[in-house]
Amino acid sequence: MRVLIVYDSVYGNTEQIAKAIGGAIDGEVRVVRASEVDAARMEPVDIIIVGSPTLGGRPSQPIQEFLDKLPATSVKGIKVAAFDTRYSGKFVKIFGFAAEKIAASLEAKGGTPVPTQRAFIVTGKKGPLKEGELERAASWAKEIVK
Repeated sequence: MRVLIVYDSVYGNTEQIAKAIGGAIDGEVRVVRASEVDAARMEPVDIIIVGSPTLGGRPSQPIQEFLDKLPATSVKGIKVAAFDTRYSGKFVKIFGFAAEKIAASLEAKGGTPVPTQRAFIVTGKKGPLKEGELERAASWAKEIVK
């Protein structure tokens, strides 16, 4: 199984989650920062997982650019999954979350969502991750590849 995990991270929390997901999957797994991927010239994969911190209710700019440049031919019929890291404060829900927007973009290009997008909680704006989130990420990864 060939899996590509594309992420962006501001404070390192999303990177930790991306690496935990990648470490839990058997097969050919690439975990790469969005700014280091040429979306227009990707090698074929079986699953694409995209993750970002939630910034103002949206994915980070590098993730948005990756998604904009990602050709539908790279996604059509491929399993796709999205995740984000987010703070669970009261006012955060007003703007929405990155994973929802990432998933919608991947699905609009013809990706097959499996399973639903996932959120991982940071305890403050800069983190750290809430206890147990790395384990949750690994568990979710195993669900994705079933």
